[in-house]
Amino acid sequence: MATESASYSSYTTLTLPVLPLDDEVVLPGMVVPFDLSDAEVRAAVEAAQAAARSEGDSKPKVLLVPRIDGTYAATGVLGTVEQVGRLSDGDPGALIRGRSRVRIGAGTTGPGGALWVEGQKLDDSVPEPLPGAVTELVKEYKALATSWLKKRGAWQVVDRVTQIDDVSALADNSGYSPFLTVQQKIELLETEDAVARLKLATAQLREHLAEQDVAETIAKDVQEGVDKQQREFLLRRQLDAVRKELRELNGDSKDAAEESDDYRARVEAADLPEKVREAALKEVDKLERASDQSPEGSWIRTWLDTVLELPWNERTDDSASAYDIKGAQEILDAEHAGLQDVKERITEYLAVRKRRADRGLGVVGGRRGGAVLALVGPPGVGKTSLGESVAHAMGRKFVRVALGGVRDEAEIRGHRRTYVGALPGRIVRAIKEAGSMNPVVLLDEIDKVGSDFRGDPAAALLEVLDPAQNHTFRDHYLEVELDLSDVVFLATANVLEAIPEALLDRMELVRLDGYTEDEKIVIARDHLLPRQLDRAGLEQDEVTLDEGALRKLAGEYTREAGVRNLERSVARLLRKVAAQHELGERELPFTVTDADLRDLIGRPHHVPESAQDPAERRTAVPGVATGLAVTGAGGDVLFVEASLADPETGASGLTLTGQLGDVMKESAQIALSFLRSHGAELELPVADLKDRGVHIHFPAGAVPKDGPSAGVTMTTALASLLSGRLVRTDVAMTGEVSLTGRVLPIGGVKQKLLAAHRAGITTVIIPKRNEADLDDVPAEVLEKLDVHAVTDVRQVLELALTEATVAELRIPAAV
Repeated sequence: MATESASYSSYTTLTLPVLPLDDEVVLPGMVVPFDLSDAEVRAAVEAAQAAARSEGDSKPKVLLVPRIDGTYAATGVLGTVEQVGRLSDGDPGALIRGRSRVRIGAGTTGPGGALWVEGQKLDDSVPEPLPGAVTELVKEYKALATSWLKKRGAWQVVDRVTQIDDVSALADNSGYSPFLTVQQKIELLETEDAVARLKLATAQLREHLAEQDVAETIAKDVQEGVDKQQREFLLRRQLDAVRKELRELNGDSKDAAEESDDYRARVEAADLPEKVREAALKEVDKLERASDQSPEGSWIRTWLDTVLELPWNERTDDSASAYDIKGAQEILDAEHAGLQDVKERITEYLAVRKRRADRGLGVVGGRRGGAVLALVGPPGVGKTSLGESVAHAMGRKFVRVALGGVRDEAEIRGHRRTYVGALPGRIVRAIKEAGSMNPVVLLDEIDKVGSDFRGDPAAALLEVLDPAQNHTFRDHYLEVELDLSDVVFLATANVLEAIPEALLDRMELVRLDGYTEDEKIVIARDHLLPRQLDRAGLEQDEVTLDEGALRKLAGEYTREAGVRNLERSVARLLRKVAAQHELGERELPFTVTDADLRDLIGRPHHVPESAQDPAERRTAVPGVATGLAVTGAGGDVLFVEASLADPETGASGLTLTGQLGDVMKESAQIALSFLRSHGAELELPVADLKDRGVHIHFPAGAVPKDGPSAGVTMTTALASLLSGRLVRTDVAMTGEVSLTGRVLPIGGVKQKLLAAHRAGITTVIIPKRNEADLDDVPAEVLEKLDVHAVTDVRQVLELALTEATVAELRIPAAV
């Protein structure tokens, strides 16, 4: 016997037949059955039996060696054949018990057909008493093994494991563990030191228990999810059954599945563009997967309803009048008096559309022949009602979109569908309301659009109103392309400067500068009076207004660019007549003349300067001149007053009042500088300007004023003040003045001349370079005005100042 010591181990040399174990490992202490029908097993057992008989040993011995992929392990187990007989399936078998480890040596010869090898038997028992660390390790392993066995319900095995006190036997007992791989078992087999082997077995068991805990947690979560789904499924089936009963009671037999099928059928049957159809079918697929309680289902249904309600391929056929240009023009003339510029533009649009249709040019580059017009003018001139007339003339649907006060960009482009209560923008809603892809859309009060932290709606309108882009407009809610290229957009505004420059660049500008007095009379007679008679409950022949009454209402009771106040005056007049008739104070029919107006609705509010007493006119004293200006309500007459301070007060310099802007203040400085430098030439006592303060005031001080066009008016007022000559009552003027006395051009000539005409002015002075703007002024207005186009302020003074002095008019100088 050869012995070798190594950490509790000793060695004994043996010669044994080999019983190979393919993909299997047997550790000492294990009892394993083997099938003798296997040739190698039978050869090894028979060789061991023969050797035992020759040696007189009662139990044959074999060497159990693991064989992995044809390679034998370096360590095997000495096994004793405990019994030879039949296995449970009836095949011959042998029951072999593992006894101890054997380190395999060289091969040798022996009886039988088995492979014989020499080996060294290892004695790896741990001497008593056990060290403290080993004792703790034994306790830990037993605790882990007990925990694992209890989970498997192997209570009998628990008792056997707890009774094992030998360290080596306890470690080798893990060979029964089914969760160990062959490699792990071989590692246990080849670990000769019993304590190291027990540590390895403990680590393997601890790792397995940790994996098992994770697996159990996952399985528990999965089971809970499955239980929840099964419970939800059961409850939903019950809910569906209840809903079905309720639907049958109410006469509706559709369920959720039928509803999604219904949406799919509606999408497939609808006349949708290809890309829109694909997007809608994707949403239907989502709807089929969504549960009834999911909020996404509600969002999808709302989106699908919106898409299906839009008239993707519906277009109103333009009426015969739209291609009958004369007929369309007659409709516009019948419904609106005046407004020739916008009528001509609509007529041009219809004419071009007719010619394109005749030549088959309906769609070019994906874009159709829509139009984008900006109607800019004062309130009450008929911008909004003109949109209805355009739609009537073209035979199209009309939709009005009010933009006044809109500050949210989503109002134009729509909300994202992720937001609660999301809706498409106003443009999409307008198309949906019209039921056509080519309506006339009126964007009312586009200059009143604001911006704040929610975005700039005017910026969102850039794509809508761009003829080069709006054929692929995308609403944030729809997220599909919408063709707006065939829509006629009419945008209305009161103040041109309030429209963003980029937005104005995308629209064709049409100005509506207001009505003449004759046009107002026609509008009142043909449109306002019939409408107000109906509202007052009067027949057409019960109350009539002669032309004199209408003219006085337009000229003296109202002074505006539009006809809104004129309509209110007519309505007030008719209400008064109706009330008097009900009180028995007036018989019908009744004709209202200009003499009846004062008794019915009071005194006039706007008396022309020419109709006033000379001593009561504003220009009855030196230093007062009449100018012309443009406001948000159209043209208006503007008075300029100038005065000199008393020398004894010690005041000096220039004082300006009336809420003037910087440009107007500069014009006053220029006017004063011109008179100082050219006083001798103009025969003015400019010496007074050095020692006395000059005060220029613009009445209506609560109204802000700015602009350069009052330059000649201020110069005339100062010249009148210094010379003592009065400014003619019937003269009004406009124009910018330079330091050299040149009269420079200004804007708004048409509106200013209309205002002068309404105020009873007969002579108007304008810059020479604005003479071409007179082509825009109605002929009937020009006939009643004496318009002088001047280039120098000296010409203005010559035309505006009278020869009369204060003394000749017997008006006190202090006035």
